[in-house]
Amino acid sequence: MLPSEPPTPGAQRQGWLERRRDKVRAEIERNRRGEHTVPTWVLAAALALIVGAWLALIILA
Repeated sequence: MLPSEPPTPGAQRQGWLERRRDKVRAEIERNRRGEHTVPTWVLAAALALIVGAWLALIILA
């Protein structure tokens, strides 16, 4: 069975936009339920900052 019309770029973009909205809506719902998490890169940056400050304190003291 062939589709009656080929998909247009506008329809593809609309599909992408709907999927994006669904993902954002699902993330907001998870956060409201208390399932939010801190991204790994934020934790790594915080650890690097703490270790760097500690090393600077030791080296420069």
